[in-house]
Amino acid sequence: MPVSRPGRHTPMRHEMQLSLAALALAPALAVGSFLNVVAARVPQRRSLARPGSACVSCGAAIAWYDNIPIVSYLLLRGRCRSCRERIGVRYLLVELLTAVLVAACFARFGLSGSAFVAAFFVSVLVVLSAIDIERRIIPDVIVLPAAAVVLACQIALFPERALEWTLAALAAAGFLFAAVLAHPRGMGMGDVKLALLMGAALGKPVAVAMMVGMLAALSVGVVLLARHGVAARKVAIPFGPFLAIGSLVALFAGDAILSSYLGLY
Repeated sequence: MPVSRPGRHTPMRHEMQLSLAALALAPALAVGSFLNVVAARVPQRRSLARPGSACVSCGAAIAWYDNIPIVSYLLLRGRCRSCRERIGVRYLLVELLTAVLVAACFARFGLSGSAFVAAFFVSVLVVLSAIDIERRIIPDVIVLPAAAVVLACQIALFPERALEWTLAALAAAGFLFAAVLAHPRGMGMGDVKLALLMGAALGKPVAVAMMVGMLAALSVGVVLLARHGVAARKVAIPFGPFLAIGSLVALFAGDAILSSYLGLY
């Protein structure tokens, strides 16, 4: 993803970007709280608006003071105030990861269109990873509109690179589609659609994202094989979170990694 460089990266500009990152934390936490609602309700095809937040165990409505991102979870020690059943750690992690990653986008890209596109992209990665880990699906209703929005925004911001964004999206999706055809049990079409989003957001560095994602998944597979032997082949590992990890590496360092690699030749 291109970084706007209106001038030299002076200490003042660096401090400004860190200030932007700090300002982004509060709204990013709110976004993370909403993403938890999306992760819980979209796979069940439930409304995002109604009913209000409630405990999944006892159905008790959650008061506003128990719905403050991160703070409420820690104060309640991860338990429902009414029934004292545990609240999944996913709620805390989604809020925390969203806040950190969105802040990192503004620290990296400054106050620019690229920062907002990157913030949207990482937010989608967080919620899709949460859903994939819990339910082993990547919902079309999230990933396809997100891919269309990101591609449209990238082309609007950098029209001279429209072909790059489009080809990167199609190439990444095509690569995983070929992998699905070769090994259907290894991954699903949701991963293919996620690759479409990745290419639209990252452009050429999507190659870095794919490589890092596959290496990360392979590493986990090797560890499972070493611990469980042949039985590890029956363990279903969601591939989406690994693609998300690769995407984050590519988003923040993909251009440098790709340039260094190409410089070897």
